[in-house]
Amino acid sequence: MRIGDLAHQTGVNRRLLRYYEEQGLLRPDRLGNGYREYAEADVAAVHHIRAMLAAGLSTAVIARLVHCVRDKDELRVPADCPTFIGELRRERTRITEAIGQLESSRRLLDAVLDTAPRDGEDPSPATAPTKSPVGRVPGHQRVYQDPR
Repeated sequence: MRIGDLAHQTGVNRRLLRYYEEQGLLRPDRLGNGYREYAEADVAAVHHIRAMLAAGLSTAVIARLVHCVRDKDELRVPADCPTFIGELRRERTRITEAIGQLESSRRLLDAVLDTAPRDGEDPSPATAPTKSPVGRVPGHQRVYQDPR
């Protein structure tokens, strides 16, 4: 099938399908005229790619895993691809850490917002809250961690 047919069957636009090919997620055959020729299995592959993207995996991680997924209907852990489970566990840990950092950021913002004047309050210096002794929100350790 051609790229337009794949786009129609998957609901993914042609430009994104080309991007998936550039990232090594799809590997269509090339005809003599340069046209891409997709197999029926590519329809399922695109659905799996979309599911993995929605799960928070990067295209680099998906490129290492997509060859493991062969089920047409459902994204399952394949028994014959042991790297799949390890990669998913590492990505889950990364996402869990990111969630922790975001929750910390939210707590900090909540603490700052708790010190803000309410609607109708006088924001004058006499009613403004004081800072904690070190100029930080009490109980807050760190907001941002450089990923490098």
